[in-house]
Amino acid sequence: MSEHTIRPVAHIESDFPGKFGIPRQAGIVDELRARVVFEPPYRDSEALRGIEGFSHLWLIWQFSESVCEDFSPTVRPPRLGGNVRMGVFATRSPFRPNALGLSCVRLVGVEKDGKKGMTLLVAGADLMDGTPIYDIKPYLPYADAHPEAAGGFAPDPGAALEVSFAAGQEEKIPPEKRAALRGVLANDPRPRYQNDPARVYAMSFSHFTVRFRVEGDTLTVTEVAQE
Repeated sequence: MSEHTIRPVAHIESDFPGKFGIPRQAGIVDELRARVVFEPPYRDSEALRGIEGFSHLWLIWQFSESVCEDFSPTVRPPRLGGNVRMGVFATRSPFRPNALGLSCVRLVGVEKDGKKGMTLLVAGADLMDGTPIYDIKPYLPYADAHPEAAGGFAPDPGAALEVSFAAGQEEKIPPEKRAALRGVLANDPRPRYQNDPARVYAMSFSHFTVRFRVEGDTLTVTEVAQE
């Protein structure tokens, strides 16, 4: 079997320095903003000619923090409580032979940075800061959208939580990032199999540590601290 070497064409700059808290799928929190920064060999404006005509893009990237050398044909999806095994190719688990991810993001704009060249501002990305991107392709609504598609054991994103902040905590977050943070928290960052109302979780978001707990359908942010 032949092998091929691929190299990153870009990397993402996002508000998630760690894996915990990243939305489980792209597009769930449209308020999130991230930036695709091209690696020096690919910082050519000609490579982006015509991209503004597309509203959404596919990002092909690597689960750089979850690369595994040994192949396992089954994984334990968190959606099923972490106790049921499913075929790796029937899931979106990061623990796969080539550790590749696929995300559909909304293109907000193409912007030029003095040091980074042409960059892409995107919405709804589910990538950790620094994630390598191997390719970018336009999303075609007539070919890529299938409203009739079945969702298998993950038919919907699940019920949203009500988000509240302890007094004075939300004000510590910059105004332009508050809606994105609320969206992330509403989608319940906890592992699906954890449901301890007394437990306090800590999530890194932008340059802050956000501590919260969940009781019933309500998530309460107890503290926001600058990192």
